Amino acid sequence: MNNKYWEEEIEIMSREKLQELQLHRLRKSINIAENSPHYSKVFKEHGITADSIRTIDDIRKIPFTTKADMRANYPFGLVSGNMREDGVRIHSSSGTTGTPTVIVHSQHDLSSWANLVARCLYMVGVRKTDAFQNSSGYGMFTGGLGFQYGAERLGALTIPAGAGNSKRQLKFITDFETTVLHAIPSYAIRLAEVFQEEGIDPTSTSLKTLLIGAEPHTDEQRKKIEHMLGVKAYNSFGMSEMNGPGVAFECQEQNGMHIWEDCYYVEIIDPETGEPVPEGEIGELVLTTLDREMMPLFRYRTRDLTRILPGECPCGRTHVRIDRIKGRSDDMFIIKGVNIFPMQVEKTLVQFPQLGSNYLITLETVNNQDEIIVEVELSDLSTDNYIELEKIRKEITRQLKDEILVTPRVKLVKKGSLPQSEGKAVRVKDLRANQ
Repeated sequence: MNNKYWEEEIEIMSREKLQELQLHRLRKSINIAENSPHYSKVFKEHGITADSIRTIDDIRKIPFTTKADMRANYPFGLVSGNMREDGVRIHSSSGTTGTPTVIVHSQHDLSSWANLVARCLYMVGVRKTDAFQNSSGYGMFTGGLGFQYGAERLGALTIPAGAGNSKRQLKFITDFETTVLHAIPSYAIRLAEVFQEEGIDPTSTSLKTLLIGAEPHTDEQRKKIEHMLGVKAYNSFGMSEMNGPGVAFECQEQNGMHIWEDCYYVEIIDPETGEPVPEGEIGELVLTTLDREMMPLFRYRTRDLTRILPGECPCGRTHVRIDRIKGRSDDMFIIKGVNIFPMQVEKTLVQFPQLGSNYLITLETVNNQDEIIVEVELSDLSTDNYIELEKIRKEITRQLKDEILVTPRVKLVKKGSLPQSEGKAVRVKDLRANQ
């Protein structure tokens, strides 16, 4: 390990050697997965064996795995290993919209996962001399323990603060001289507001690095967070089905997230046809685990929309970069025949200094016509002058129409009047089905 790379041999491995490693690990994963009730059936139906995979491109012989498959096989129908002998931890999704998805880990799986998170942290400049504070929830949610074990593997002093209690978060930051903080974007902005409310200048603290992820956000929002907290903020991507955090992370170039291809095989497909899209085009991210023993997953449809960024990264790492997540194919809503993503609205709102960071999109049916209402809080910089506010509202409406091709009803509301969330922010309320 040198001062730039956590695992230099892997991080700058040639594409040819990387694909050889992927093929070896894919075949090994297939041999393991033959022992799971789900994949043993799938592999027999499609004639899949390790020997049938001659090149890495042969992965397309394997059918996609979906969240519906995981729910249909709840809880342990995709587990390949011996639960009682080798299983050491279970994680699951929240299950707020149905049966939760369950992932079972062996000791090898947890060690591999911790190492990937450590690799991510090291890539953005975190070192064992840092104090790392984690504001993720612990428990079944993977963001807590995932970052915790990764930071410990790196050797940093860890502060498992957990979610919420913003004033306590600030006290820990100041008292424990926190240098690195992990928080979801919407909560990072909330912490910046609490700093202001408490009369504390964030730049007077030791905080220098922020790790953000878990919810889609624009680059404009990232820059706003950096300005409010006086830190460098690095984007990350993870999901419980793929372990959790540590799947992909920005390097210090802040130009796309490197996916660790020694542990994940990456595909970008057309969500409608399932066929691969040309490099550089946006599609649905599909991932295959390559270094998991207890519960390998093959060609898992994440529903996240992104693209592979072309070209080499100046950091020297050879693992492909994906763009920030544009949204989820199942988060998209349709108004008057137009496909709209919440991040398109956020991209426009963040341009106005008179606005705060909290907003809510409500979809309603009025006189048999779908309408979109955008409520957004005003910031401390706003004015009480009605004429000025109306001028701002009209300009927001105009810019939103240019961006989403539909004219919304824009409502400017007082700061603190919309629901605050210390977890993932709820941005869309669809009332159309209830009318």
